[in-house]
Order: sequence, then C-alpha cells, then structure tokens
Amino acid sequence: MSNVVSPIAQYPALSAASESETIPEIGVADTLAALFGIFLPTVAKGVIMRRPAMLAIAEALDLDRRAIRGMQRIRDKYGSAPVRLRIPGRSFAVVLDPQDVHRVLAESPDPFATATLEKTATLAHFEPKNVLISRGAERADRRHYNEQVLEAHRPIHQMADQFVRIVESEAARLRADAWKQNRILNWKIFSDAWFRIVRRIIFGDAASEDNELSSTMAKLRYRANWAYLLPQRRALREELLTRIKTYMQRAEPNSLAGMMAHIPVTGQTAPEHQVPQWLFAFDAPGMTTFRSLALLASHPEQARAARQEIAARHSTQAQLLPFLRATVLESLRLWPTSPLILRESNSPTLWRNGVMPAKSSLIIFSPFFHRDDERLPFANNFAPKLWMGNPPNQQTSALIPFSEGPATCPGRELVLLLTTMMISELLSGTKVRLENRERLAPGKPLPATLNHFRLRFELK
Repeated sequence: MSNVVSPIAQYPALSAASESETIPEIGVADTLAALFGIFLPTVAKGVIMRRPAMLAIAEALDLDRRAIRGMQRIRDKYGSAPVRLRIPGRSFAVVLDPQDVHRVLAESPDPFATATLEKTATLAHFEPKNVLISRGAERADRRHYNEQVLEAHRPIHQMADQFVRIVESEAARLRADAWKQNRILNWKIFSDAWFRIVRRIIFGDAASEDNELSSTMAKLRYRANWAYLLPQRRALREELLTRIKTYMQRAEPNSLAGMMAHIPVTGQTAPEHQVPQWLFAFDAPGMTTFRSLALLASHPEQARAARQEIAARHSTQAQLLPFLRATVLESLRLWPTSPLILRESNSPTLWRNGVMPAKSSLIIFSPFFHRDDERLPFANNFAPKLWMGNPPNQQTSALIPFSEGPATCPGRELVLLLTTMMISELLSGTKVRLENRERLAPGKPLPATLNHFRLRFELK
C-alpha cells in the first residue's frame, strides 16, 4: 500500500480486510437519480456561463432544493463515507462528509489534482494553459504567478485605493443609469457597471468600454459549458488572447496589467492564459454582490448593521468592512457560485470504507454542505454572524465559499474587497427596495435558488 496517502491509523474503524477493498458503488437506480436529479440540472444551468432560461426553470421547480434532498438520501442509505457512482468506464466518487471535504481540499493538488478531465475540457476552450488545468512544475509556476499578481496573502491589495476609486466612479454612473430607468436597478444595469469595474481593474481605464472583449469571453464561455461535446473555437480564442496581450503590453499604471509588467515570468508561466480566468471568475462576485444587496434589502436588522459600518468608513480609502464581508460570504454559502468542486486522484487513496482507485473523479456538491438542514440549524437562514469571530466548526460543516487549502481561490481577498466596497457605495445615501422581497423575508426559509437575472431594486 505504498501509494496510499492516508495511513490506516487515521481510520480506526477500517478492518484489515478492507485495505484491499474498493469503496462501494451505489445502485443503478440511485446513480440515475443522482445524475438526473443532482448533477445534470446543475450542469444545465451553466457552470461556466449561466443560462438565464435554465436558471429560471431551476428556480421555478426548486431543483437545487431537490438536489440537496437527493444528496441527503444517498447519505442516509449508504453512510457518510465516499461512494462511487455506477458509471461504466469511469470512476466517479461523491463526497458526503464535511471532514472528507476538508481532506480532499487540503490534499490538493496531490494526490487530488485540480486538472480533472471535465475541467480541462471546459476551460481549454478559452485558457488551455491556465493554472487550474495544469500539473506539476507548470502548475506550481502559474499558481505562484497568480498569487503574486492578485496578492493572495494580503487582506488589502497594494493598489486597493485606486481600485476603490474605480468602484466609486462606476457606482455613481450606475445610479445615473438606474435613474434613467425610473430609478430601477436591474441585472443589466448592474452587470454593465460591474464588468466596467473588472476591465478597468485588470487592464486600466482604456478597457472601460471594451465591450467586445467581454463579448468574446462570453461566446467562448457559452461554448465551454459544453466541454468536450463541442469543438473549440481556436481562432476566437486566439483573438481573445491577442487582445489581452495588447493590454498587457500597454501595462497601464494602477491596473493588474501594469503590475504584471514588473513580475518575472518563465517559459512556463503563460501570463495571458491566466487573465481569462480572472475575467471569468469576476462574474461570480457580481452575482454575489447583487444577491447580497437583495439579502440586505429584505432583512432590516442586518441592513441597519451594514449602514452603521458604512457610515463609519472613510471615503475613497480601501479598508476591511467585517459585516459586509460576512454578508458576501453568507450569500456565497446560501447560493454557491461554484456548486461543483472537482478533483481527480493521482494515486489510490485509503478511506474508512475502502480504497478509492487512481484516476477517480471526486465530486463535492457544495450546496449540499452549505444547506444541509439535517445537520445545520442555520441552513436556510441569513446568518452573517457565522463569518464573524470564530470560523464555522470544520468538524461538523464544510462551508467553502472560496474552496480552501493549497488550491483555494487566490483572488479571495481582492474579491471580498471589491464586493464589499461596491455594496458600500450602493447603500451610501441611497435607499434600496427589493421588488418581491417577501421571498427573502426574515423568518422564512430562504429559497435554494435565487435567480440574479430577475432581481430588481427601486432606488430612492
């Protein structure tokens, strides 16, 4: 058992005989129920680019709630140790216990690689040399580069004050655009402002109105939703990468591109292939900001706490806003923007119910762990205090809004800074009223799906 990662002593309930046993498979009927009730509906909504029609269907049919129930049924029937789906030719394992989630993420990228077959087929459509689908020395090089540019280990990025000024100017423009629409703020107005912020932060002010860049990304991302079922549009991808390299060569000051010009690279780094991931990944914080605004607009007590924190901050200065950060993290818990976290085992690994074969794809369905109402008393409530003070108990929960471990999102701190500053600007001096806020009213279980495309606010 020299290839087994975890020692048998870690699993005292494991018998000696089971060291040679493979972790069990669930039945054919249960596999089909998992595929059609949990995983396919999640994929259908669009894991790389959200499909508005499918998201509306998921909300109307409460598909996410049904998926969580489906995961609970698997655990009730087979126990909390990982189990395999009965799929010919492939080994898929479903993680069911919080401690196993923490193990998989802590032991990434080896033995649990981030570069799974499905993820590689998906992301290769627009970033074939990105860190998430790299291995070995290439991955280490690209990960280090991402951490340097995004300053993963600093709570406040060195260019944060400039970024906050960008947020302030775009929030002011957003208000003006909403006023032209009878003071209605919808997703279209918000997302236009959000992606202007993203482009300016990554490339500088020259990219502010480069909607063609975002359009090209959207085309490639829609295609990436189909992974290996559709051929790659290589010419369009090259057009995107060329456009990115042009901005990188310009290296506008007070932008990430300007910072990149001073960070050493190697022949393996492929910096232009790291940037599309940032453009793609910043879509999720936009959704989360909009949903966070909906939570605050429908929960008066938490809204008061948010406004008190906002009133105390210094304008144009980047700073940590603990309650707004907690609100954003709580929004991500309630409605994860990365519902499927995938890993692939490089070697056989030992678990308390047997051995998982090498090349097994592990599936972590984050909505199940975030909204498991059989084990989490706060599962369906808005509870931002979870994220203030002591972190959630890792023994009983796996709340992973940005993943965790060595492969955690390197942009976490920058994302939390920008989202909280955007919420701060939108709530400063403005009353925000959510239409149809009864669905999110305090005291009622929050919906398992919240369609950000259909959220509308009235600004006063």
